Amino acid sequence: MMEVRISDFRKANMKQVSRNMLAAALVTALGAGWAIGQEAPTRPASEAAQQGQKSPVADNTKMNNRDKGDPSQTPQTQSNAKSDREILAAVRRTIVKDKSLSVTAHNIKILAEGGVVTLRGPVQSDDEKRKVEALAKSVAGVVSVDNKVDIKTN
Repeated sequence: MMEVRISDFRKANMKQVSRNMLAAALVTALGAGWAIGQEAPTRPASEAAQQGQKSPVADNTKMNNRDKGDPSQTPQTQSNAKSDREILAAVRRTIVKDKSLSVTAHNIKILAEGGVVTLRGPVQSDDEKRKVEALAKSVAGVVSVDNKVDIKTN
C-alpha cells in the first residue's frame, strides 16, 4: 500500500515538473518573438561612404553597402600561406604593443597576402589612422599597406 502512494506522488510530481517546463518554454518563446518583432530606428541610406572617411554616427548601413560591392580582401578571403599568417601576426603584435592606440585601433581587421597588408575598420582619429599604417609598414616582410581604416565619429 505504501508503494502505491510513493508511485502516485512521483506521477503527480512529474506532471507538475512537466507543466513548469512547458510554461517556461512558452514564456521564453513569446519573449523571443516579441524581441524579434521590435525594430531599431534607422536612417535612410543616401550615398555610399568612401573608404577612409568618417563613419556614420549610429547607422552603419552606408558602410555595409560600400563593403558589399567592394572587391577587396575580407577576413574570409585571408590567405592561409605560412608567410602571410606570420606577417599578419607580426603586424597585429606591433599594433597591439603600442599602448598609445585606443582599443578600437587595436581591434582593426588586418589581412595579409603576398606582403601586401590591408587594414580595415574604425579608429578614433586621423592620427591613429596614420599611426597604424606606419606601424604596419615597419614590420619586416610588408611590401605595401592598403589603408582602408575609417575614423569613428561616435
